[in-house]
Amino acid sequence: MAAPKTNGVAGASKEGETFNGATRFEIELEFVQALSSPLYLHHLATQQYFAFPEFIAYLKYLLYFTQPEYLVYLTYPGPTLKNLELLQHEDFRRDLLNPGLIERMVNEGIAAAYEGGQAAADGASAT
Repeated sequence: MAAPKTNGVAGASKEGETFNGATRFEIELEFVQALSSPLYLHHLATQQYFAFPEFIAYLKYLLYFTQPEYLVYLTYPGPTLKNLELLQHEDFRRDLLNPGLIERMVNEGIAAAYEGGQAAADGASAT
């Protein structure tokens, strides 16, 4: 008998159940955080995951991470939530096949990380 599937996660149908030692929440957290990577988004697009209505529904379901009680678990909430929101739009999902867009997203992420690091360094040197 095959394990039940819930939101694309086999064997994680109930809150207390685990799949290979991870809870459903841990699996969803790891996946949603991977969405912060433009290269991973490009991979999903090239593998045609966005062609499946079930996968699009799963992306919509993951919007629960925008709620404050779940937001605190995200390591990089800015890019994670920005990309999760953009993935709700068909045009963006289609555009992820464009290597130029992926390159721009990577460069913007690097610039944002550098600027954030500079601001933190400037704040530390002021004390």
